[in-house]
Amino acid sequence: MEHWLYYVLMAVCLIGGIVGGIIIARRAENKKIESAGAQAAKIVQDAVVEGERIKKDRLNEAKDEIYAQKKDLDKEIRDRRSEVKVLENRIAQKEESLDKKIDTIEKRDENSQKKAKELEQKEEKITKLHQQQIKELEKISQLTFEEARQILLDETEKQISRETALMIKNKEAEAKEEADKKARELITYAIQRCAADHVAESTVSVVNLPGDEMKGRIIGREGRNIRALEAATGIDLIIDDTPEAVILSGFDPVRREIARMALEKLIVDGRIHPARIEETVRKAEAELEQKMRELGEQAILQTDVGKIHPELVKLIGRLNYRTSYGQNVLKHSLEVSILAGLLADELGANAYIARRAGILHDIGKAIDHEVEGPHVQIGADLLKKYKEKPEIIHCVEAHHNDIAPQTVEAVLIQAADAISAARPGARRESLESYTKRLEKIEDLVNGFEGVSKCFAIQAGREVRIMVKPEEVDDLKMVHVARDIAKQIENELEYPGQIKVNVIRETRVTEIAK
Repeated sequence: MEHWLYYVLMAVCLIGGIVGGIIIARRAENKKIESAGAQAAKIVQDAVVEGERIKKDRLNEAKDEIYAQKKDLDKEIRDRRSEVKVLENRIAQKEESLDKKIDTIEKRDENSQKKAKELEQKEEKITKLHQQQIKELEKISQLTFEEARQILLDETEKQISRETALMIKNKEAEAKEEADKKARELITYAIQRCAADHVAESTVSVVNLPGDEMKGRIIGREGRNIRALEAATGIDLIIDDTPEAVILSGFDPVRREIARMALEKLIVDGRIHPARIEETVRKAEAELEQKMRELGEQAILQTDVGKIHPELVKLIGRLNYRTSYGQNVLKHSLEVSILAGLLADELGANAYIARRAGILHDIGKAIDHEVEGPHVQIGADLLKKYKEKPEIIHCVEAHHNDIAPQTVEAVLIQAADAISAARPGARRESLESYTKRLEKIEDLVNGFEGVSKCFAIQAGREVRIMVKPEEVDDLKMVHVARDIAKQIENELEYPGQIKVNVIRETRVTEIAK
């Protein structure tokens, strides 16, 4: 029982202690709250005081800064005012200077106007005096002003013409001397390195016979053999009194060569009848075809022009049986190719193009018996067909001036063609065409004013002209020679070149009695 009471007392004491502790703790906490509130009020009061102090400090600083800026601004304003005053002074000085200049210009303008009026008056006086002088001169000379002016212009024109002719003569002499010297050097060098035959071929072929009895066998019974041979070859056989010979005549040199080869084979074989003739002609055609190809290949190797289309190679060989004014066209083409290549080497041009164009320039003559048109156009069409280069085709088209040459190589082909064709012994022409050409030259020259006589000499390569001395003076001779040369170039066709030589001679004859 006592223990139980003890435990109750203990519990009551414990509860009382706890309650007392709580009350004490609350009181202490209230005191802390009161103390913290007092501290907060004090802090707020201190903050307000500090704020007022900072506010005063900031106001004072702002006042000081505003005062300083005001002071700087006043200084800047004073400086600007002083600068403005300086500028105003300068402007005033410039205005004063401009006023003075304007006054001076106005005075000068007044003086200029006065002088202009004086000049106008003087010009009027001079004009009147000039007119009076002209009238006086017209009275003295008995010529009007226009007549005197025309005389003066005529004299001036004559003087200028004389000076121009003299200048042309001197320049032409200098240029011709230099050009002739260089051209002679180049042509001589090229010709010396190009050896060519001077043989002119004929348009007929002669076949030698072992005896005159062979003529009867060639004719055959009732002429059947000769008719068969002529029909197979297209060539006329002339069997006349010429001993041991038969003449083959035909326009196509290739057919004539086939006929010659076939006839020689028939003579050697001895069997001459129509069937044998046709067989032999076919063999001769095949042999000639092969020979033309070999000749073309040999020409290509000789000129070193590289690879050429096989059909063009055959046509080049065919040129061996084509003649122009008696000149073998293949030999002429070889000569042109070599000459053009040598000239191109000397002048620094493309020697390969020159040689290739040279060997191909007359390729159209190989088939001009079969195709209508000029050989230049035929050749150009052939080269286009077989894909030759444009520069080669241009050289072929321009070598007879059908079109204007645009390259150095085209001009060299023209020069080499002229050299090959114009060299002595290269070509021949009939007496009739030769005489007509000389007559045309003389008739053209005789049509010029002031020409007394003219003579075509040196096979038409020079025309010698005698002029009337009373109509053509020494300087006018220059113009006459140039005009005649130009008209010959424009109206006549001729190989090579023609030298125009104008001669003026004054003779005085007196008889002593």
